[in-house]
Amino acid sequence: MTGATGFVGGATMRRAVEQGWHVRALTRRPQREREGIIWVEGALDKPEALAELAAGSDVVLHIAGVVNVPTRAAFEAGNATATGNVIDAARHAGVTRFVHVSSLAAREPDLSNYGWSKARAETIVKASGLDWTIVRPPAVFGPGDTEMLDIFRMARRGIALLPPAGRMSAIYVDELARLLVTLTADRDTSIGAIYEPDDGKPGGWSHRSFARAVGRAVGRSHVSTLTIPATLLKAGGRIDKLVRRSRAKLTPDRARYIAHPDWVATDGAGPPPDLWRPELDTGDALAETVRWYRRENWL
Repeated sequence: MTGATGFVGGATMRRAVEQGWHVRALTRRPQREREGIIWVEGALDKPEALAELAAGSDVVLHIAGVVNVPTRAAFEAGNATATGNVIDAARHAGVTRFVHVSSLAAREPDLSNYGWSKARAETIVKASGLDWTIVRPPAVFGPGDTEMLDIFRMARRGIALLPPAGRMSAIYVDELARLLVTLTADRDTSIGAIYEPDDGKPGGWSHRSFARAVGRAVGRSHVSTLTIPATLLKAGGRIDKLVRRSRAKLTPDRARYIAHPDWVATDGAGPPPDLWRPELDTGDALAETVRWYRRENWL
């Protein structure tokens, strides 16, 4: 497994161990010993580490990637080239089963460098000759997430700053982890498939309705919403990049991604119901996320 020290990867690793899998997990720095896990120190650009990671494995689960880096070349290295490196390691180790975590952004490669790099990675996976499955998660939330934390913090204050009008799908991290672990064991239904899982809400969420659902989870009966025009959002991205350079959080690339009106999982593109379906109501999942944030003093 790659990405095991991250948000989605950590939840997936815990689920895999609970299901009886023995996991080799890539890490950049030393980790404490954990039952069922063999840590392999290295990185996605270190062939010797990837060879050790894949050796003796039944399946490779590739979750790692980059979300917000300053240049197109950095996106290509972290998402596309890295995926090719992991595939090479799998082939050399004789592993045929490959589960790849992509993004809905891969549907729009001309919109952002991130989406372009995720689409490039998918192309590499599809040409690999392995028994592959690609998963394109929508917005992922849950315990340990920092990307959506500001939404919860604003909702606690009764406000929400929203992207331009549009819709999105969402999925709870434990639900996504359950799908990924299920796919590692599947050798039939999912081979050659691209799945877009979500929480089961038809047509996804408007940004306003999701913000208000977060508000209910934090105990707010009303959340005032303010929509940021796309032009202002993109201008903010240019200013943040100019001021903070490589440390910018809202880059022009990310602003274009956020302003896109359709991040809804494609109808009918989810996994077959007999393989996986969402089990936890999103309201309950948001409430569990809030409880975790509060226990950890994040909220």
